Amino acid sequence: MQLWLQGIVALLALTGCFVTTSAPPTSAPSISPTIETGWNILAPGLEQRVYQPDGNFIAQLHVIRIDPAVYTFRAHYRPGDPLGIARWSETLSSPAAFVNANFFDPQAMILGLLVVDGVGYGQPYQDRGGTFAVLDGIPRVRSNIQEPYVGEAFEQAVQGFPMLVLNGEASYSNTRDNQVSRRTVVAQDSSGRILLMMTPLIGITLSDLSVFLAGSDMEIVNALNLDGGGSSMLYYRPPGTELPITFPSLDPVPAVLAVYAR
Repeated sequence: MQLWLQGIVALLALTGCFVTTSAPPTSAPSISPTIETGWNILAPGLEQRVYQPDGNFIAQLHVIRIDPAVYTFRAHYRPGDPLGIARWSETLSSPAAFVNANFFDPQAMILGLLVVDGVGYGQPYQDRGGTFAVLDGIPRVRSNIQEPYVGEAFEQAVQGFPMLVLNGEASYSNTRDNQVSRRTVVAQDSSGRILLMMTPLIGITLSDLSVFLAGSDMEIVNALNLDGGGSSMLYYRPPGTELPITFPSLDPVPAVLAVYAR
């Protein structure tokens, strides 16, 4: 990559590390879903695919699709002690995949609710965003507006904002929020599968991403934006391979959402 493009990537990515606020939604943009490659089967219940929204290479979206009948999910949290992708991979016990999770403050304390093995951290969002949660062994992506957290005994949970897809429709249309940045997303399709997504290059606006996801062939029901910019990371290890596929973050992060074989 040329030096000038590396500089742009670093600058844009760093702008998304911490929470920002934006103007109220207006009308949605128009963006057509362009499929770059087909699904690659990494293992039974684990697939990988690359999309290019509107044919834009620098906005390419890497997607891992997971069958909850074959894989489980677990959140991990190191308050005040964030790690990069290499250290996270050393710390976790043979994950099939993981992405960064909640937004966090400058002290590396998560924002929103995070639940690790039934133990809750942070303050749940009540008026924004959504939750990925595992309850009674079943993972779901849901809106905090439609289904506020009421103290359910989640086994695992992470939160973020905004919701990008809600009930199969694009749900974020703030065209004045035109920041292009790397993104991390967790979504659920009509078959109940969970999708972890990351844009490893410069990225895409949230409005464009919302429209693309709703119009894609992934059959997404609900999709939730997690922390992006310098925090975005994606790791997955195809079974039988020595080296994982990694897209590192520019900044260490205190929380990840990981995938494990049952």
